[in-house]
Amino acid sequence: MKRPLIEVTNLRFSYGDGRAALKGVDFRLDEGECVALLGPNGSGKTTFVAHLNGLLQGEGAIEVCGMPVARRNLAAIRRKIGIVFQDSESQLFMPTVLEDVAFGPLQRGLSREQAVDRAMAALKTVGMEDAAGRAPYHLSAGEQKRVAIAGVLATEPEILALDEPTTFLDPPGQRALAELLLALPQAKIVVTHNIPFALALCSRAVFFEGGLVSAEGSVADVVRRFAWQFDLKAAQSRG
Repeated sequence: MKRPLIEVTNLRFSYGDGRAALKGVDFRLDEGECVALLGPNGSGKTTFVAHLNGLLQGEGAIEVCGMPVARRNLAAIRRKIGIVFQDSESQLFMPTVLEDVAFGPLQRGLSREQAVDRAMAALKTVGMEDAAGRAPYHLSAGEQKRVAIAGVLATEPEILALDEPTTFLDPPGQRALAELLLALPQAKIVVTHNIPFALALCSRAVFFEGGLVSAEGSVADVVRRFAWQFDLKAAQSRG
C-alpha cells in the first residue's frame, strides 16, 4: 500500500461568527494521486485546503508527509505542499515573472544564482520561460495561472493543491492546463466546479456537502450520484 502523503481525521472548524465550516472531515491522499474536491459553494472545500498547511487551524488530526500540522512543523510542511489560489494575480507581486518565481527559493535560503536557476527550470516546465522578463500584470489569465504554478513548483513541493484553477480560463486554456498538470509528478488536490476538467485530470473525487464528506469514488461515479448538483454547461462556463 502506498504511504499517505496527507491523512486527515475528524477535522472540525468554525469561523468567528460561530458558523461551522467543517464538521468532522476524514481524507487521505496517496503518492501519485490526483483528487478532485467537488461540492456546492460554501460546502467547506477551500476551508479544508487552508488547513493543510496551517493557514487555518481547527480541531482534529492532520498529517502531511508524516508530520502533524502543528506550529513546530509549519515551515517544513509548507515546503512539502504548494497551494495555487483561485486568483493567480494575487500570488504575483514582483516586478518581473522571473523575480516572482525566484522569490520562494530565495526565501528558502538558496543563493540568487540557485534561485534563478530553479525559477527558470520551473518556468520552462510550464512553458513560460520566454516571459521571464515580463511584468506579471501584462500576462493573460492563462499565463498568470502558469506563472503562479511555476512559483509553487520552484519550491519543489511533493503535493500541489489548486483552488478553482480554471477560473478565468477559456476552454483551450482549460485543456492546456489539464495537460500541464497531468505531466507533473506531484500528487494533487484540485478544488473545482469544472466537471470536464476534473474528469480529464483526476482519478478520484471527494464530494463536500455542508462541511462533511458525503461521498467519494471515481469522478464519474460521484458526478452520477450527485447529478442534480451539476449543470455541466454552467460548470464549464464558470471554469
